[in-house]
Amino acid sequence: MEKRVCEECEEPISGRSDKRFCSDYCRNAFNNRQNRDSTNLIRNTNNQLRKNYRLLNKFNPVKKTSLPKSVLLREGFDFTLYTSTYQTKKGHIYYFVYDQGYLPIKNDYLSLVKKD
Repeated sequence: MEKRVCEECEEPISGRSDKRFCSDYCRNAFNNRQNRDSTNLIRNTNNQLRKNYRLLNKFNPVKKTSLPKSVLLREGFDFTLYTSTYQTKKGHIYYFVYDQGYLPIKNDYLSLVKKD
């Protein structure tokens, strides 16, 4: 019978035949190391999406309003990050961060909307 070792610390493993790690610590350390590269990108993207959502929610407490684009820029809004788009029959494109959205309109203003 082949002796099994932990994939993280290479210590002998006892227990179930499909067990890969000797402890929860080793399992977590292994998985954290495996995901480290993508974790920072994902964490930073999710943090900015949350910030964008909070800002849209802050400036649009009702279902529809408008404000200058510069207000959101000054607060740190990132216009390159959004979760979805919606194109109307007239060709206007709304950018959404979850259920909060905006439509660029003339004179660098934005129309803020909220999906039901």
